[in-house]
Amino acid sequence: MSTFRDRKISSEEDSVRRYGLGLLGAAAALGVRQLLTPLMGEANPYHTVWAAVAFASWYCGLGPSILATLVSLIGVWYWFLPPARSFQLSNPRSDVFGMIGFLFFSALIVALGESNRRSLARRERAEQLLQQAHDDLERRVAERTADLNAANESLRELSGRLQQLRDEEHRQIARELHDSVGQLLAAVGLNLGIVQRQANRLDTVASRALTDNAAIVEQINREIRTISHLLHPPLLDAAGLASALRWYVDGFTERSKIKVDLQIPDEFGRLSEEMEIAIFRMIQECLTNVHRHSGGERASISVREEGHRIWIEVRDEGKGIPLEKRKDAISLTRGGVGFRGMRERFGQLGGTVDIQSGESGTVVVAMLPLTDTASKVS
Repeated sequence: MSTFRDRKISSEEDSVRRYGLGLLGAAAALGVRQLLTPLMGEANPYHTVWAAVAFASWYCGLGPSILATLVSLIGVWYWFLPPARSFQLSNPRSDVFGMIGFLFFSALIVALGESNRRSLARRERAEQLLQQAHDDLERRVAERTADLNAANESLRELSGRLQQLRDEEHRQIARELHDSVGQLLAAVGLNLGIVQRQANRLDTVASRALTDNAAIVEQINREIRTISHLLHPPLLDAAGLASALRWYVDGFTERSKIKVDLQIPDEFGRLSEEMEIAIFRMIQECLTNVHRHSGGERASISVREEGHRIWIEVRDEGKGIPLEKRKDAISLTRGGVGFRGMRERFGQLGGTVDIQSGESGTVVVAMLPLTDTASKVS
């Protein structure tokens, strides 16, 4: 209600202003004609008032234009048509035709001015509608962007939670393998030992089978212990990242016959649990790719603190990643599960992972910031 009243008052004020300008233009034109009387005399009495009519029709609207035309006509009739300062006409025929001509051409000027004003009004209205549509589109885009950002944030939180659940699941499975299956295999091994002590009562085939079974059980026990440690190295919880990496690299070198040079300071302290798991899993994934795909015989790992950041670099001397797979690896959306998992883990901790590959090998460089909530501890 208040807005409608405000708009009505504003419209009335604009109307008064336009009519005032029309009258002021007519008065100014008559004043100028009065000043030119000593030079022009009674000739061309309408010369200056044409300007008032054009001004009113162009800027003030239809009503003010008509008013300015009539005021100009009356003013010219009274002041400049002989006898001056009188509404009498000394030459009625000529003066009336002059008045009719003035009104006719003034009507043309007013019509052209009104047509132009309406065209401008339509153009302004179209521009307003276009701007309104543009603003509405921008608003909708902003809303959709905000929704998308919120959805992405939720997905990142969900991804982080799934990573934590997976790590916890790995830890639980490793514990079960070590505690339950490992103990059962140890019991089987003890029973086989008891039987082996009485192997002299068995024939040759049974004795050989017993020996083979004991070796198989021992191999299974080692494999389960290795799998358990790979799922979640106990050294990672007990001694920290440096010890866990040394243990893993030694085991990787023994299994794959790929020489790995690990460079990590002896005094490298503890990090937060999330950071240590992220770094260990990244190096684990990189060495797995080196073993499966690089074809190289050497690799190097560097872990260091620099500029309140942890830098990790894994380099191999293999054949590099093929071009198409390299594009997928660099892409934030199309990368394989391993590379995408690296980026997700490090991204959730505020870090980055960069992959460079060529004919001379592949380099994976990752960074994690040491923040207040994930600071390095001694």
